[in-house]
Amino acid sequence: MLGAFVRAFRTPDLRNKLLFTLFILTIFRLGSVIPAPGINSAAIRDQMEAITSSDQSGVYALVNLFSGGALLQLAVFALGVMPYITASIIINLLTVVIPRLEALKKEGQSGQSKITQYTRYLTLMLGVLQATSIVAMARTGALFQGAIPVSSYMPNQDILTLVTIVFTMTAGTAIIMWFGELITERGVGNGMSLLIFTQVIAMFPSSMVALFQERSIWVFSLICIAGLVLITAVVFMEQAQRRIPVQYAKRMVGRRMYGGSSTYIPLKVNQAGIIPVIFASSLLYLPQLLVGLMGQDSTHPVVTFVQDYFLTGTHPVYMATFFVMIIGFAFFYVAITFNPAEVADNMKKYGGFIPGIRPGRPTAEYLDYVLTRLTTPGSLYLGVIALLPMVALGATGASANFPFGGTSILIMVGVGLDTVKQIESHLQQRNYEGFLR
Repeated sequence: MLGAFVRAFRTPDLRNKLLFTLFILTIFRLGSVIPAPGINSAAIRDQMEAITSSDQSGVYALVNLFSGGALLQLAVFALGVMPYITASIIINLLTVVIPRLEALKKEGQSGQSKITQYTRYLTLMLGVLQATSIVAMARTGALFQGAIPVSSYMPNQDILTLVTIVFTMTAGTAIIMWFGELITERGVGNGMSLLIFTQVIAMFPSSMVALFQERSIWVFSLICIAGLVLITAVVFMEQAQRRIPVQYAKRMVGRRMYGGSSTYIPLKVNQAGIIPVIFASSLLYLPQLLVGLMGQDSTHPVVTFVQDYFLTGTHPVYMATFFVMIIGFAFFYVAITFNPAEVADNMKKYGGFIPGIRPGRPTAEYLDYVLTRLTTPGSLYLGVIALLPMVALGATGASANFPFGGTSILIMVGVGLDTVKQIESHLQQRNYEGFLR
């Protein structure tokens, strides 16, 4: 493994890609600790222990996780990658509904460029909305649940200062988008995935230290061992796939013979990835955001209902709703990203067929049947992994920033495996051995 890293840095173009990626990630982390104008970050840091010890499992956990802790510091990059992720999910959903977007998706590179442009515009609009919501919650003290006096971290609350903070956070979102595209184009790996990976990793050491301080050395050691076992299980599930064999018949094109080869269609058990967890968490975040804007002292029936059942992530109703939504969104996302009928038509067009299955509609029905059987355990796996930190928090009373389990483990393992595979492919193109022997 270490020898592969040495060979990677000895290859000039791959070394440049790796150094460029590390440079962008360093600047990205720097922007996560620079406070927005008009924010006294020292006052927040002095009382950060009161914030982290409060129950953040259901209210701000996902947003704060994807910002690398920048949200609770009201930094320039406080919004993190959440606006872009939400915009990408919305555009993917609208592609199925709006014929114009579906036509653009089929146009190839030019159509994809248009869809990317629409995603950027929607990201900026969502950035303005989320920045305004966060500033409003910080101004009323709801962001920190009253743990810090508003006058200590936001001494000046005139309209010009508030607008400047919103504009700065929105501009930070635009810069994050640009960073992600730069890494994808000139670096190694998927840019936005690596940015998410960096923010999750940034909070991992502090979570481990907090866990070590809260528990004895034996309990800490057992949790670490359980975490390693969990990571192994997640790696196994992320790598698991069903390979459907495909045979291409021989055909004459001009004076040349084509086809006659065998390949396969790789269908992953977790075909939807992390998207269902993010989408379910985002929707469950909306009622909590509404309570924060209306005020927790409000007597409105909606506010009371949300406070009773959805304000804490350890409530059984919250966990049951979260689990059901993850399963539903897993099936929904797989259905809109993998079209069995389209795959069957493409196979038929180029003379491909699945042995024992007739081309055309029978192939589409077979693919749909296999995909449904794979998505069922995959969605259950996502739901169980996502609920692990909530169950651990409710059962043991550990810190809300539980390091093992949930979205953080899925992101770290998934993005880590994908990045290593891309580096390995670069090495193998130059006749070097990869990371995995």
